Amino acid sequence: MDGSGTLFSDFIASLPPGAQPLIVAYPPDQALGYEELEALTRERLPRHPFILLGESFSGPIALTLAAAAPPALRAVILVGSFIRSPIPVPRRLQSFLAALPIWRLPVRVTAAVLLGHYSSPVARSRLSAAMAAVAPAAWHARLRTVLSVDVVAKLASVRVPVLYLRGKSDRVVPLSAWKLIKSTLPSARLVEMEGPHFLLQAKPLECAEHVTAFAREAGFAL
Repeated sequence: MDGSGTLFSDFIASLPPGAQPLIVAYPPDQALGYEELEALTRERLPRHPFILLGESFSGPIALTLAAAAPPALRAVILVGSFIRSPIPVPRRLQSFLAALPIWRLPVRVTAAVLLGHYSSPVARSRLSAAMAAVAPAAWHARLRTVLSVDVVAKLASVRVPVLYLRGKSDRVVPLSAWKLIKSTLPSARLVEMEGPHFLLQAKPLECAEHVTAFAREAGFAL
């Protein structure tokens, strides 16, 4: 949810030399929801063949873009993501939960939830810096939009291959999120591995290997 892209450094370094990753960073000081962030991301889409990767919060954005069938899109990868809010709460409580100051949680607590036993001093330092760079208003807007998101219909209209990477020890997005994706789009493929919610950060090399194999199936020479 930090939207900075700074936490992807190890994963990107693990990709093969032929890969040309493009990170779309979200404005850290603007209270933008999914609709605005989707529009911002759409402007950055390349014209040459590409794969969209949406991690966690960004999965619904990737699928909304994919549903519009950009000509150069070849596939979609979701990492620990969802098509309906992973935090099912009554509408009357959504505003209350969205107002919670999650960025003020001790970094050890946040790291324990997101990284589990893969947490380390270096990982906690990176996580702390990424979270501190986001304004409270931006956090509130992103949490609010997560609590109400529903892109089931968007996923149903996606016509490119979809791969889902899931950590078996994910404490944020439950297994039911993948099951809903699978029931909505039976062709979606699951790769499950030992790891936490922050799978790209905890298992960068293994994730890069799966992403590379999937990209090659989609016609990329890597």
